[in-house]
Amino acid sequence: MGQTDTFSFITPFEKEYPDKLKNIPDAPAGLYVRGKVPVESEITVAVVGARDCSEYGRYVAEELGSFLGKSGVTVVSGMARGIDGISQWAALEAGGTSIGILGCGVDICYPARNRALFDRLSEQGTIISEYPPGTPPRPMNFPARNRIVSGLADAVVVIEARCRSGTLITVDMALEQGKEVFVVPGRVTDRLSDGCNRLIKQGAAIMLSPEELLEELRELKEQSREHIAAAVPAKGNKNHKARYEKDKENQKEQKHQKERKQEEQISDLPPELRKVYQALDFYPQSVEQIMEHLSFETSQRQVAVQLIRLCMENKAIQVSPGHFSIVMK
Repeated sequence: MGQTDTFSFITPFEKEYPDKLKNIPDAPAGLYVRGKVPVESEITVAVVGARDCSEYGRYVAEELGSFLGKSGVTVVSGMARGIDGISQWAALEAGGTSIGILGCGVDICYPARNRALFDRLSEQGTIISEYPPGTPPRPMNFPARNRIVSGLADAVVVIEARCRSGTLITVDMALEQGKEVFVVPGRVTDRLSDGCNRLIKQGAAIMLSPEELLEELRELKEQSREHIAAAVPAKGNKNHKARYEKDKENQKEQKHQKERKQEEQISDLPPELRKVYQALDFYPQSVEQIMEHLSFETSQRQVAVQLIRLCMENKAIQVSPGHFSIVMK
């Protein structure tokens, strides 16, 4: 494990690298860690939600973060403003710990307004990034980092999310990783709760109280330990590298299956529209970035029109202004 004055760098072949991340699709090739190295035995829960949250969302995030912190549960999130940062700060204030996953280098505080949280996580908790120090916060980095947020957690809790919220990217990744998703219900007239209520309709678990959540988390953790005990030989870390290589092969096969499924989904699209779709990724890209992957001459306006058509066909989604990605199904 390489050390500097402020951070360490760990790879999947070192014992400090979290086992939870070794089996997720597109596992990080390495992690830059500032603060404490995460303890694998601890219960961890990702708390995610709206940046522009309501007072109701703020209250729930504070209460949940505080309860989890007092109960010894590690809160994982993206250190963003709103639900993420509120729950992490509450956990730290309660004497607990938290892990912040960044879409930039671990030496950069983003957003700048969360400097107090950044400094406190560096001392009392952990800051993690797969991007080298000095990497600026780029839009495409944040959806990618969400797989680490959900990957490190035993379960994910969603507090307020619109129907087309970036929070739902984390939910999709959590489900792909086989993680349990809990949702805080909201009023049917509240647009900030549209995404949450839709998740409940689709079968997500409902979080009615922190105490009830903790009991379910403990059950999930115990089930996870039993699964690992049955699946991992008593040789300990000796076979980590071999398992890691096998997992990478499985991930490649899953990727190929997903590509074949996507090809079937767009077989009825016109040729140019199909090529625009194929230029998309699961991580948001700007129109200019998408155009770089096109093999035919076109204009930004034409590409923008085709992207809107794909959104109407529910094959693409505009995650943020001017940035599009494939709809995860």
